[in-house]
Amino acid sequence: MNVKTRVNVIAFWLILLVLVWPVSGMAAWSLEDPLLAVPDVIGSGVTLPGDNEVAPCPVEKDFTIPLALDEAVDLALCNNPQIQEAWANIKIEAGALGEARAAYLPTATGTFSRIKDRTSHPDSAFAGTTIFSNTLYGTATWRLFDFGARAANREAAEQLLAAALANHDATLQKTLSAVIEAYYDVYTQRAALSAKIQSEEIATNTLNAARKRETMGASAQSDTLQATTALAKATLEKNRARGDYQKALSVLVYSLGVPGTTQVRLPDTIDEKTDHDDRELNDWLEQAQKNHPAILAARAEMEAAQKKVDAARSDGLPTLDLTANYYENGRPGQPLTPTKTRESTVGLVVSVPIFEGFARTYKIQGAKAQAEAKEATLADTEHQILMEVVKAHADATSALQNLNASEDLLKSAQNALAVSKRKYDKGAADILELLNTQAALADAEQERIRSLAEWRSARLKLFASVGMMGRSLAAK
Repeated sequence: MNVKTRVNVIAFWLILLVLVWPVSGMAAWSLEDPLLAVPDVIGSGVTLPGDNEVAPCPVEKDFTIPLALDEAVDLALCNNPQIQEAWANIKIEAGALGEARAAYLPTATGTFSRIKDRTSHPDSAFAGTTIFSNTLYGTATWRLFDFGARAANREAAEQLLAAALANHDATLQKTLSAVIEAYYDVYTQRAALSAKIQSEEIATNTLNAARKRETMGASAQSDTLQATTALAKATLEKNRARGDYQKALSVLVYSLGVPGTTQVRLPDTIDEKTDHDDRELNDWLEQAQKNHPAILAARAEMEAAQKKVDAARSDGLPTLDLTANYYENGRPGQPLTPTKTRESTVGLVVSVPIFEGFARTYKIQGAKAQAEAKEATLADTEHQILMEVVKAHADATSALQNLNASEDLLKSAQNALAVSKRKYDKGAADILELLNTQAALADAEQERIRSLAEWRSARLKLFASVGMMGRSLAAK
């Protein structure tokens, strides 16, 4: 190898080393993510608003012990397949961002081969030849300039990664809302079932009392028939309430992501705390529009689609590339020669798209249509989220009013039963009046439980509807 050839080869590999060194230097400590495209949450996990740590997955739960709300939340966050799919989408978009960043770096390829070349001359007196040779090809290419295509693709990839992160957060909020609603719906249906059971017991006692009075001649047969009808109706309502309770339990089990045969029990009582956030509706709406992850995701997807329009335009403009090649013993596709050869080239290549059959025009139009569709999706998402906030705020306000009314109802029923007992003890009231006041108290107690469950559910759903729900808040 002469001096000039050695210099060219050394220069080729030095250029390649200088260009690739930043990547190889990072790869020394991050082989899986040399371009830093993977977000930190992939390693650390996502922390919900107000929380200090991620959900402890997997969750070990002994279902012979009543299920607390914070345990239900952790189970749902760890087992929900939609959350797992959203998590995988983050990794997909991180890979796409890495590809977009890689477009700024040079590419290098090398090919080595060992070839036997046999040449014969059947119709000639010349002897055949056999050549054994090693061939080596090396190529390095670095795009120096374009009209913004790489930048637009990179920015679009960054926005799509942001959208994937926001979609994951939105899925978390949706899962939290669903499991909270299912959890407190079990309380509501259980309270309804308890009330219907007590109504059946009271109807049974009333029927027994009516039969006794009829036997003694103190009442007509019509009273007994009415009491029999009331008992049949109470039994029917109890059976329906039991079915609703079992259905609510099934929905909760499904929300937890545990096997459908799992037997779930909830604590007997609900926390009586009634703390609430008295912000106005407009404040909640503003909070949702700024911070709800579903809106943030739709906004990021719209911005990514707009960047794709820029990329489509730029793809049809000229590009400038720096290329370097090295060939030993011929170029690819050339026959071998008996003498060894070495060749190196360095050059600048300008590529100018001239005519693509109007494909670029339609590609740009399609990208614009995609951007318009994403803009409409953003408007629709904002409309749906804000509508959910309005409904959740109304439900929370109504539930709080019902909670206060149920407390007054319970106190009134307790006082009525105390008066009825005193009258019955003095002979001033019959058994039917006492049974009726007992039934009213049972209804009031169950209505109190139902109102507490509806209030806590509505309160937490309001936080979830604006994207503020966390595990710590759900446990309060």
